[in-house]
Amino acid sequence: MTYFLDVILPIPLKKAFTYHITEAEAVFIKPGMRIAVPFGKNKIYTALAQKVHNNAPVAYEPKTIHQILDESPIVTDRQIQHWNWIANYYMCSLGEVMRAAMPNAFILESETIITKIETEDVSENTFTDDEFLIYEALQHQSSLKIDEVSNILDKKRVLPVINSLVEKGVLQLHEELYEKYQPKLVRYVRLADQYNTEVNLEKVLEELSRAPKQRNALLSYFAMKSGTQKPISISELAKKSQSSSQIIKALIDKGILEDYHLQVDRVSAKEKQDKAVELSDDQSSALEAIEDQFKTKNVILLHGVTSSGKTEIYVKLIKKQLELNKQVLYLLPEIALTTQLVQRLQAYFGKNVAVFHSRYSSNERVEVWKNLLDINKSAKIIIGARSALLLPFSNLGLVIVDEEHEQSYKQFDPAPRYHARDAAIVLANMHGALTLLGSATPSLESYYNAKQNKYGLVELKARYNNVLLPDIELVDLADKYKRKRMKGHFSDRLIEEITETLKEGYQIILFQNRRGFSPIVECLTCGHSPQCPNCDVSLTYHQYRDQLRCHYCGYNTVMIKSCEACGNATLDTKGFGTEQIEEEVKQLYPEANVARMDLDTTRGKFAFEKIIHRFENREIDILVGTQMLTKGLDFRYVKLVGIMNADNLLNFPDFRAHERSYQLMAQVSGRAGRTDIRGKVLIQTYNPHHKILQQVSTNSYEDMYVEQLNERFNYKYPPIFRIIKVTLKHKDYNRVNLAADWYAKSLRQVFGSYILGPEFPPIARIRNQFIKNILIKIPPKQNLNKTKEAIAKIDSSFKAVADFRPVRVIINVDNY
Repeated sequence: MTYFLDVILPIPLKKAFTYHITEAEAVFIKPGMRIAVPFGKNKIYTALAQKVHNNAPVAYEPKTIHQILDESPIVTDRQIQHWNWIANYYMCSLGEVMRAAMPNAFILESETIITKIETEDVSENTFTDDEFLIYEALQHQSSLKIDEVSNILDKKRVLPVINSLVEKGVLQLHEELYEKYQPKLVRYVRLADQYNTEVNLEKVLEELSRAPKQRNALLSYFAMKSGTQKPISISELAKKSQSSSQIIKALIDKGILEDYHLQVDRVSAKEKQDKAVELSDDQSSALEAIEDQFKTKNVILLHGVTSSGKTEIYVKLIKKQLELNKQVLYLLPEIALTTQLVQRLQAYFGKNVAVFHSRYSSNERVEVWKNLLDINKSAKIIIGARSALLLPFSNLGLVIVDEEHEQSYKQFDPAPRYHARDAAIVLANMHGALTLLGSATPSLESYYNAKQNKYGLVELKARYNNVLLPDIELVDLADKYKRKRMKGHFSDRLIEEITETLKEGYQIILFQNRRGFSPIVECLTCGHSPQCPNCDVSLTYHQYRDQLRCHYCGYNTVMIKSCEACGNATLDTKGFGTEQIEEEVKQLYPEANVARMDLDTTRGKFAFEKIIHRFENREIDILVGTQMLTKGLDFRYVKLVGIMNADNLLNFPDFRAHERSYQLMAQVSGRAGRTDIRGKVLIQTYNPHHKILQQVSTNSYEDMYVEQLNERFNYKYPPIFRIIKVTLKHKDYNRVNLAADWYAKSLRQVFGSYILGPEFPPIARIRNQFIKNILIKIPPKQNLNKTKEAIAKIDSSFKAVADFRPVRVIINVDNY
């Protein structure tokens, strides 16, 4: 019998690839194990074993595998089943899902090693300067890696130079696999065996009398060791004895102490504190309603106003699952949110809580993954952003999707472009688990499903402890500017409220959904404003670095002092971002502590935590920020929330602009007055009579839902119709136009009038790539799978046209 193995490669291939294996390997290999395989000319990839069989591939001669990397599977059957669903539903390849799901350290990739061929007839005269530099470097060391060659030549494109030397018979290349995951080792010390007797110990202490620091370190070691079996690390000993690691090294060199290493987890869990959750009457009846509806429905939407205490209800449901020895997945839209929530849940559940998100290093993510595979490990509750749902769960009982309306749950680039809420419902279904979606402002799709009786619905209309919802006031900016009642971007009403709030000792949040100082720099003489060379956007001015930056491609340049077009030094800033608000607040209130929370101030791993801790501990009086502030954070002493300009949220070219504006403003308003004082929200706008603003000010979600649903019904948008968006990108303007027209024409032949476009988006060029979009609307009765098959056929025909091959096509299912 000959044996073959199908594997999933972490690259976008349409189907699995087959390799030849021996009988012994066929017996040993289980689906979900990592296998190193050669692919392409000479690259080695980490693939996942999918299926062992006896059918040879027809189209190609199968190669043999390189090596088996695991003793047992690291991906479960259910995971692969879920990945398959994601790949099919979101029209991408299984390899792309694998690449997104697995921590980077698991996917070993080969590195090209360059060595010299020992030969007599090398003519150095034929070498170019670059070739000679590489040849000379190989005289001094046996091998080089690609990035080392890059450093020697000080350029990125080095392969042409290497290939030329290979052709001349001077170098040879081979691939080497290397392990990326490094376990964390801590260095400990213990007393050498010969000093365990009193005589030898006295002797050594006598000898050390001339080295008082070493003697002191040794005595500190005995003090720490007395009555405990706990190992003592070098860093602990150095701290306790107030000496340096050099002194401890001297004791090790003398053979008095010995050092050894132990492996520890990077992600350490905290002990739980004994905390009982007391529910209010409203919460108790909501919990009963949820448990009652779970008997007949697997998915329930909990619609509870801001600060109604949804988290306490989640805690009770989690506790019940832990008693059944089940796992719980708790999804959050933002990493910023995990900080507060993890502390709260660790207080209740201690070591049962594990965290998984992209700010964790690759090694930390591997440890969470391995803990989940090991049934004996304590991690039963996984809190994380959207990628956490791709982890290897074995016994899932409950999935909680908090703030389910958030658009951060949708992955946009790279593939798989999945929506975590929808993928989590499918995952729960595969495990036979329950799903709870929670939000104060549910997405129209979820609320529609609940109203259609597809999901259960539980409503929590009162805040915890019957605290009143904040008083929301609309401030007419046009009127204030006309009456000259503005200071910078602050109306007299906002200044009045801020002054009063500070006097009472409460905190303030100011919300502006733009980072930077100002989005446009304009010349007052000729009207020119600096543009990004790679994108069709004006550059944003960032004052703290004195830079002009593009928020799309990252291009930056020093702030110009005079106009590039006319040369006059008459530059002015238009519009405002969080930086400008922060500066104005500091000028208006010099005694107040002001901080800013946006992408620029939260780049580090613990930057979120630091700002949130400082705000919770009342070290910050006024916090200025972007939408990061709006999502589920719980601050006890915030009395006032100011929305600096509501209009730039409303006037956005997107069918969800009004729904999103409502959600964003209602959420940010919900940060105010979460204890027994009533909060105040001021919304500054040029259009105070706008329907959405009126609905936010009266907190009428139902009115907004009905009105938006009518519009969606009339204009054929979700949740009534499904949408698939096709985006075409290329650096040549004409080629994108031709390709998009061809694609749209082919789609129209199949779907008729349900095709919109092709159209350029508001920003038609990003990173030197022109973009065109086509929207495919799918009526409620149309078969979704057949629709996708038709699109896939058109896509294959498109890629078969040689002229269109360089055009990148992105298919985004449910792109909203």
